[in-house]
Amino acid sequence: MTLARPLWTPPGDILEHARIGDYLRWLADHRKLRFRDYEALWLWSVDDLDGFWSSIWEYFEVGAVGGGTPDRAFVDGPTMRGAAWFPGASVNYAERVLRMPGADESQPMVFGYSQTRPDVALTAGELRDQVARARRGLQRLGVTRGDRVAAYLPNIPEALVLLLACASLGAVFSSCAPEFGVRSVQDRWRQIAPKVLVAVDGYRSGSKDVSRVAEVAGIRASLPSLEHTVSLPYLGCGPQDPYATHDTHDAHTWTDLLAEPGELDFVSVDFTHPLYILYSSGTTGPPKPIVHGHGGILLEHLKMLALHHDLGPGDRFFWFTTTGWMMWNYLVSGLAVGSAVVLYDGSAHHPDLGALWRLAEESGTTYFGVSAPFLMACRKAGLTPRADFGLSRLRGIGSTGSPLPPEGFSWVYESAAPAAGSLVLTSLSGGTDVCTGLVGGVPLLPVHAGEITCRCLGAGVEAYDPSGRSVTGQTGELVITRPMPSMPVGLWGDTDGQRYRKAYFSAYPGVWHHGDWITINERGGCLITGRSDATLNRNGVRLGTAEFYSVVEDLDEVVDSLVVHLERPADGKLMLFVQLRDGIRLDTALRLRISRELRDALSEHHVPDHIVAVPSVPRTLSGKKLEIPVKRILGGAAPEDVVSPGALADPNALDAFVDVAHRYGIRTRERT
Repeated sequence: MTLARPLWTPPGDILEHARIGDYLRWLADHRKLRFRDYEALWLWSVDDLDGFWSSIWEYFEVGAVGGGTPDRAFVDGPTMRGAAWFPGASVNYAERVLRMPGADESQPMVFGYSQTRPDVALTAGELRDQVARARRGLQRLGVTRGDRVAAYLPNIPEALVLLLACASLGAVFSSCAPEFGVRSVQDRWRQIAPKVLVAVDGYRSGSKDVSRVAEVAGIRASLPSLEHTVSLPYLGCGPQDPYATHDTHDAHTWTDLLAEPGELDFVSVDFTHPLYILYSSGTTGPPKPIVHGHGGILLEHLKMLALHHDLGPGDRFFWFTTTGWMMWNYLVSGLAVGSAVVLYDGSAHHPDLGALWRLAEESGTTYFGVSAPFLMACRKAGLTPRADFGLSRLRGIGSTGSPLPPEGFSWVYESAAPAAGSLVLTSLSGGTDVCTGLVGGVPLLPVHAGEITCRCLGAGVEAYDPSGRSVTGQTGELVITRPMPSMPVGLWGDTDGQRYRKAYFSAYPGVWHHGDWITINERGGCLITGRSDATLNRNGVRLGTAEFYSVVEDLDEVVDSLVVHLERPADGKLMLFVQLRDGIRLDTALRLRISRELRDALSEHHVPDHIVAVPSVPRTLSGKKLEIPVKRILGGAAPEDVVSPGALADPNALDAFVDVAHRYGIRTRERT
């Protein structure tokens, strides 16, 4: 890994104004602990789990109503999953989030921007009132502690209100974005048997209205556990209750749910009591219903948002996400550190690539989170946000979803940062399984192009070679060697824990196997090079996918790309698929140019055996490329057996790969 000159360096007074500086002073005053640098702080955070996590509890004043500081933060167990966090402690995620430290009742704290309806804003007082009303409405529907409430909602304030109302009761929240098709939703919610469904009638995608009335009817019919449905007429394409049918469901509207004032009260629950259920992508098997607990999520998000992203009162926090991606859960926790949150339901590309930058200007966003492909698309389009938009308040940009190449880092500092030294770029990598970042940024350390700055506090991240030995300066499997409180409470319905152990602990007994390739350099910086289960092993040489995409997608002719390595035929085939700009044809000259760029920038091993043009690259609704499903299709599997069409951003994106499989003589059953 090249140790190049940093693009950003912390100013000399960073400890005076960054929240992590205040935390370090608190540690010195209350714990008599002092650290020479971030590396020493990180080592303490993963070595002394009891000391570190109890300091997070105390520093952020986490205790629920009637709960104090527990005697122990961490009790080690025979296995990582057997560890106990804050035994005997009482907590409630919603109670702590709705404190919104630093905000008075009249301060706007939730900004809801939408391409479907007029924008809305909720003050701290209005948010608390709506949560209390929704809480009362859920109680009228018979929702109690432990019941599941399903939300088929976009990224709008109502989804946040519903999450907090459920949490206040000890009920369990689970959301799917309305872009998800019926099959995808069924695959997820059949596993958890929800009691109540809250759903919109449709949404606007770009300039197109998309009704979801039929989809909601299909979802309702497939969930015998449902007792009530609450309709939210978001698109306004049907009657007040667009889901009214002659079935046995008791139907209501969102207005009905919030009709009565309620008391803003909170059920104190155990640290590990289920807060919400997230889902794996479902591209390597049935979606895993990942259960996250009140305490673990609260502590982890307080730590990350305040100490790593430096968010607090006065900030406005935005991340482009849907309710079907863990970044939405991450975003809404911004309220817990006193930051306002900016929610957006709409396209990042409509009417053009400037849509999100205009949103940042209009909303006064101070922290702007997006995906790496979005930043690279802006770079490729020649956007200059610093000149074209009023971004004077912007002081942080976050990037996640896939590795951000060095040229993406450089573009942010050359074209997006409002002024030299004014902005910290954080490349963040983690996952739904822990609902956080494992490696990311911190205000105490410089930012280097193409490099994730550090391992996050409390995250015992290491790179393991095939023998299970920790390595530095070499690519290895990303593992977590110490428990974290936001590791899943479990998988819903996995009563004996077998599915949980197989998912995370089968590769290295007693060590969490995350499934990414990572390189950690001598200063603690990290490079993620792709999913280890999608790694290309060509003639014994291991190739990460991220480096392919960085080179290929930098070409003007290429919009998107995907690479897989087939072990069959016996000599193996490296296949590169490219989505080209309109009007561009994949001719011999372009094939030779792509191969030359890969050879010159990377190595001879990276030159593909075949380059194939496809109409689009298949991605999940959260933007992740589907390398493994494509590889399985090219190996003879039927598309419906490897991924649900409803989980795809473009349900037809796999058709071209079925055609390729036929072209290469692989028998693949047609979709029905």
